[in-house]
Amino acid sequence: MYTILNENLSLLIKALGITIQLTATSLVFGVIIGLIIAFLKISHIKIFNSIANLYLTVIRGMPLIVLIALFYFGIYKIITLSPFWAGVIALGIHNGAYIGEIFRGSIQSIDRGQMEASRSLGMTYLLAMRRIILPQAFKRAIPPLGNQFIIGLKDSSLVFFIGVTELWGTGQSIASRIFMQLPTYLVVAIFYLAMVLFFSWIVSILEAKLDVDKRG
Repeated sequence: MYTILNENLSLLIKALGITIQLTATSLVFGVIIGLIIAFLKISHIKIFNSIANLYLTVIRGMPLIVLIALFYFGIYKIITLSPFWAGVIALGIHNGAYIGEIFRGSIQSIDRGQMEASRSLGMTYLLAMRRIILPQAFKRAIPPLGNQFIIGLKDSSLVFFIGVTELWGTGQSIASRIFMQLPTYLVVAIFYLAMVLFFSWIVSILEAKLDVDKRG
C-alpha cells in the first residue's frame, strides 16, 4: 500500500481535487433545486405541490447511475455535455430531491406565529421568509445537510461510469495498470474515509457553534 501511495500520490491528489470540486458544485446546484422544491411543497397552490411531488417521486425512485447515464448518453443529440458537467447536473438533481425535503422540514419546523407576527408588522411574505424564517431554517438544516454532503461525496464515485477521472476512477485506472486491485482499493478507501471524517468534523463544529448561539 505504501508503494502504491508513494508512486501515485500526485495522481490521487489530483483525483481528490476533482472529487471535491464535483461534489461541491453538484451540492450548490442541489441546494438551489432543493430550495425551489421546498417552496413548491409548502405552497398552498395545488399545481405547485403536484410538480414538487412528481419531481420527488421520479428522482428518488430512479437509481442515480441511471440518472447519470440519461444526462450523458440520453440527451447528447439535444445538447453536448462534458462528462464532468453531466455528472454535476445529475448529482445536483439527485441531491436536490433530498435537500428539498430537508429544507421543507426545516421551514415548517419554525413556529407559524413568527410568520404571522412578521406579516402584522407590514412585511410581505417573501420578505418575512427571507429575513425571519429562512435564517432559522438554515441553522436547523445544517446537521441533515452535512449528512447529505457526505452522501453526495460518496455518490460522486458513480461518475466514473461516464469517464470522469475522480478518485474512484483513478483508483480503477491504477489497479488495472499495476494489477494490484485490493491494495489500491484500500488506498482509495482511506482517501474517502479521510474526507468523510474531515467533513463530519466540520459539521460537528458548526453544530456546536449553533448550539452555543442558541444558548447565548
